[in-house]
Amino acid sequence: MSSKKSTQTGRAVLPDLVAGRWLTTDELAGMLNVDPSTLRRWRSARPPQGPPFVPVSDRVTLYSVHDIEQWLRSRRVVPGQAV
Repeated sequence: MSSKKSTQTGRAVLPDLVAGRWLTTDELAGMLNVDPSTLRRWRSARPPQGPPFVPVSDRVTLYSVHDIEQWLRSRRVVPGQAV
């Protein structure tokens, strides 16, 4: 991942993380056609399951669209190529 210096703070910023699109639990659940409780169960499993997430607070968890896309690609099954 390439980082870019912020001219205002002088700190390195990862543009894809800061400027990228983020989804809430409810939004992602709707996209995947699962109940939000499924995502909560995946997060609380040990070890955690499902797509990577960022617990912003006790009540807010966000998912990066970039991470979701990678996670979905990793789960993709192509018939005839599956072992």
